[in-house]
Amino acid sequence: MKYNFSEIEEKWQLYWKVKQTFKTDQQSIKPKYYVLDMFPYPSGAGLHVGHPLGYIASDIVARYKRHKGFNVLHPQGFDSFGLPAEQYAIQTGQHPAKTTAVNIIQYKSQLNRIGFSFDWSREVQTSDPAYYKWTQWIFLQLFGHYYDYRQNKALPISHLIKIFENNGNYNLKVACDSDISFFSASEWMAFSWKERQEILLKYRLTYLAESEVNWCEELGTVLANDEVIDGVSERGGYAVVKKRMPQWSMRITAYAQRLLDGLETIDWPDPLKEMQRNWIGKSIGAKIRFAVKGGSQNIEVFTTRPDTIFGVTYLTVAPEHPLVSQITTPIQQSVVQEYVDYNANMQIKDRMIHAKQVSGVNTGSVAIHPFTGAELPIWISNYVLLEYGTGAIMAVPCGDQRDYLFAKHFDLPLTEIFDNVDISEEAFMGKSGFTYKNSDFLDGLKYGYGIKKILDEIEVKGIGERYVNFRLRDAIFARQRYWGEPIPIYYKEGIPIPLKLINLPLVLPEVEKYLPTKTGDPPLGNADEWAWDEEKQEVVKKDLIDNVTIFPLELNTMPGWAGSSWYFNRYMDSLNEKEFASSEALSYWRDVDLYIGGIEHATGHLLYSRFWQKFLYDINKVSTDEYAKKLINQGMILGNSAFVYREKGTQNYISKNLIDQDSKVESLRVSVDLVDSSNRLDIGRLKQWQPHFHGATFELENGDYIVGREVEKMSKSKYNEVNPDQICSQYGADTLRMYEMFLGPIHQSKPWNTAGITGVHNFLKKLWKLFFESDNLIVNNTNPSLKENKVLHQTIKKVTHGIEKYSFNTCVSSFMIAVNRFSELKCRCRKVLEPFTVLLSPFAPHISEELWYQLGNRESIANQPYPIFKEEYILEDKKEYPISFNGKKRFTLEMDLDLNVEEIERIVLRDRRTIQYIREKEVKKVIVVPNRIVNIVVI
Repeated sequence: MKYNFSEIEEKWQLYWKVKQTFKTDQQSIKPKYYVLDMFPYPSGAGLHVGHPLGYIASDIVARYKRHKGFNVLHPQGFDSFGLPAEQYAIQTGQHPAKTTAVNIIQYKSQLNRIGFSFDWSREVQTSDPAYYKWTQWIFLQLFGHYYDYRQNKALPISHLIKIFENNGNYNLKVACDSDISFFSASEWMAFSWKERQEILLKYRLTYLAESEVNWCEELGTVLANDEVIDGVSERGGYAVVKKRMPQWSMRITAYAQRLLDGLETIDWPDPLKEMQRNWIGKSIGAKIRFAVKGGSQNIEVFTTRPDTIFGVTYLTVAPEHPLVSQITTPIQQSVVQEYVDYNANMQIKDRMIHAKQVSGVNTGSVAIHPFTGAELPIWISNYVLLEYGTGAIMAVPCGDQRDYLFAKHFDLPLTEIFDNVDISEEAFMGKSGFTYKNSDFLDGLKYGYGIKKILDEIEVKGIGERYVNFRLRDAIFARQRYWGEPIPIYYKEGIPIPLKLINLPLVLPEVEKYLPTKTGDPPLGNADEWAWDEEKQEVVKKDLIDNVTIFPLELNTMPGWAGSSWYFNRYMDSLNEKEFASSEALSYWRDVDLYIGGIEHATGHLLYSRFWQKFLYDINKVSTDEYAKKLINQGMILGNSAFVYREKGTQNYISKNLIDQDSKVESLRVSVDLVDSSNRLDIGRLKQWQPHFHGATFELENGDYIVGREVEKMSKSKYNEVNPDQICSQYGADTLRMYEMFLGPIHQSKPWNTAGITGVHNFLKKLWKLFFESDNLIVNNTNPSLKENKVLHQTIKKVTHGIEKYSFNTCVSSFMIAVNRFSELKCRCRKVLEPFTVLLSPFAPHISEELWYQLGNRESIANQPYPIFKEEYILEDKKEYPISFNGKKRFTLEMDLDLNVEEIERIVLRDRRTIQYIREKEVKKVIVVPNRIVNIVVI
């Protein structure tokens, strides 16, 4: 019987679908195990062989846990909102919903063909109104809460209103905007409805405010920082500029400390955790206020070294600081504005590069030193970033290299402009230390030891306070595009009003154009029906807006990360129409036991989702404030790109090995589908592939054109993608699964080489031959030999350890070794081959199901008990003893392990090699260390 992998795989994939083999029980007396993959975006390109790497690993664990008696949740879905579908809609006029649906069908077909044990009954799609209803609900929950630092959790905004009614906003310790004005209870009660709502917006966890954003004109939308690379959009490479505009934001900064603390409680990769720590960027220090001379403004600075305040010689603020226009003197106005414009569209990375070339402008104003009364000139410079601290610094040229270089360049004082601190250029350069002097409360203290005293004094004087600063900034939550979740807000008197749960989902309307309107509004401005009737509680035509009962709806949509920030909770109860997941489901599944996905999401999805989880925990909607116990970052499978070499200025192509050092050639990528395993190019197909090869000539070597090879990231643009469907057609899904695991450790990147896949395929054919000869099943019911049992249980031990340690490549090696050994032993024993088949099934489920069936079993192998490892079968019954003479090893001798010392000594002395070595010598002593060594002392 031939190993017909195509028939076998099609047969069992249909069986699993019909029988719903992997549908998960919602409740069970079994222990639960939740395995999660980062769900894919369904692009039109489909999967390449790099995409399934993490899915195969998670599927192995899911299948393994089922064998071990767990109730396994292994769901899958699609992150189906996003910019690519919208861009395709703009180019082709096809609705994103249509192209997304087509792409999802293709993806599911490819995923199913690889044999994943997904519970498709729990599938979610972020663009499905039944799903994004609850994304909108979470948004409204955030809108309805604020963050209290004393209780260290989110609380309903109604609590805050009661505080305002009784005490005003004095002595609060809550997350809010920086420009809050204080008011009493009576003042609050006197405020108009609109004034109160404007104040509350400054406290809500999701709020509307003027923000500086990354604006991409070509894409017509705002981009998050992680969507901008080197000043251009990650998708498309379009120019990105800084722009201030009203934006919805989420107050993730309120959770900064908890996001840091939570990293200590989860088993996530250290590099990823370090990336999040750096992104959050905690610094401890003080905020200090410097009054602007002749004005009402205060410039607030953050510093981690407040004890250097007596070394301040000037202040520097970021070009985009909101006070720049207010403090600039008329005579400096034009030069300051020119400098501000120059820096306006520069990305942070470029700013840091330019900052090495000292530049800046004097505003013409001065600030007053809060201790000495000295006048400090106020400059602006691009080495100060609005994104860090307060966007202003107190410059200490003798204590900071950037301040020093700036002061030298503009001939500003290098030491104190008042005689309070003994600080010199030599001290800054590290040649000597210094002590404080003539500063009263700091006198005699060495540098660094005055921090507590200065903090106390700052707070006593009321010019500042102790402060913990985070580099993390609130997350921009609005996008000026169509294909995303509508934000469930309408506007009354310019104030955002939330819809009620009963009004959700607010369904994305149909539009004819996916670009912004002629007036610059987002694409939803093109919708005819996009207004809210407050009386009827429904969406109506926008030409009915009267701002009395019918009001405009929000035109922005949510960002791509909205739907992915909570999807793992929805999988627990995906069909629930009354709540985002029931308390019973949430308490049973609780959290993800294993999450597999890419490290590239460290400061995007993986940070935002932790933030949302902590908020949902605060409002008692989830059971734990960290949703994933363990995370594994899979590496990439790299493509093996193919290159042809063209003589410059010609259409003549030279085979790789004919190129010499003097050849002037340029390399061009060609599709790897045109090249065989020996790197020979199919020239006929190449000429059909792209028009510019039609008239090409080729210099061959031994009749062939040999291409060059280079390992790169696998992508469509590099023509090095390998379609998994092609591998499944040629070798089978089980071969693909095992080969991807065999390539190397899951967390490492490794190159794909289709030529190497034949070894894994031959292994499966060799396995098949253990069971069949011609068309006959040759497995028997005899008892296994000691050697057969030893191979089986050694393999059980190694594979189990490999799965538990996520070392899947070593597992595949163990299977290969075992099959080779069984073949040598001519093993036909059911009691060995049957448990071995169960052991293999997480890795190669199709062939395992077929072999299990051929052995007479009629239930799926998927839920069969895992083979039990028995130590006694791998215990050695013999020992290879090293035999030494006067401490030097001369030969080895195999003996039974149950021999006593006298028997071992007698056997060794009778051995012909011992007799030959001793000859005329006298044996003085025989030292036997059981199970280790024998040493004969001779004279």
